[in-house]
Amino acid sequence: MLENKEISALFHLIDDPDDEVFTSVTERIISHGRAIIPNLENLWENSPDENVQERIEMIIHKLHFRDLVEEFNDWKNGTCELLHGALLVSKYCYPEMIATTTLQEIEKIRRNIWLELNSYLTPLEQINVISGILYSYYKLKGNEVSYDITDDFMLTKLIENKRGNSITNGILYLILCELLDIPARAINIPKQFILAYFDIDYQFPNPGKQKSEKINFYIDPLNGQVYSQKDVDSYFKRISVPPVPSYYKPLNDKKIIQHLLEEFSKCFIDPSSQYKKNDLLFLAKILDD
Repeated sequence: MLENKEISALFHLIDDPDDEVFTSVTERIISHGRAIIPNLENLWENSPDENVQERIEMIIHKLHFRDLVEEFNDWKNGTCELLHGALLVSKYCYPEMIATTTLQEIEKIRRNIWLELNSYLTPLEQINVISGILYSYYKLKGNEVSYDITDDFMLTKLIENKRGNSITNGILYLILCELLDIPARAINIPKQFILAYFDIDYQFPNPGKQKSEKINFYIDPLNGQVYSQKDVDSYFKRISVPPVPSYYKPLNDKKIIQHLLEEFSKCFIDPSSQYKKNDLLFLAKILDD
């Protein structure tokens, strides 16, 4: 733990009733970085005052969040890998998490799928293999998006519970497809998180040529069900929305993680957790192009 007179003086001011003093104290404590967290945890354990404990918890949260902001900036400016991005979202709620178990489990699933694939399978047969392993063998379950279930928005919890919503299930599905060189992508269908299997020769960098007819079929990540173009056309008629080419454009990994953050933020509507909503929207804003 860090030890000096300034830290001791700052800790004595944590319970100051003046908000301006507390804000100044918080900024000074945060300036010491993560190394001061053990001191704060020790102070929390030895503080009988619940208000002081809450203030300490908020300072620790701000320290973790500052680091997470840096990690998201690095991710945005780096490779933008979907798996890494999804793990960063989980890290918001579990800043000390170790992702080893999640990564090992994903690799096991990937290997099980890879053992069943071969170059003679049709696109539909490939997807049937992936869905069979995920939903029948691995027993992955899908929930409709509910803002009452925060675990459903975190990839680490999906792996632990074998249950997620359409977004996290879809992200896992996309990660596996990427690892296996299968051309499934998320697309921008309104009010849905749906995957599409594209022609292998599809030219992703050229938005002018992105048309729905280049999609072989669609995949629902809630349960692996496959939909045809006719099914999707019927959906657009049902919601009275005219389909436009942009709805069939593949979403890049940055946009997917941004969507996950925005949807995750809707879990925190209580005034006491408003700061969490603001944090997640701030992270989503970082990912703006």
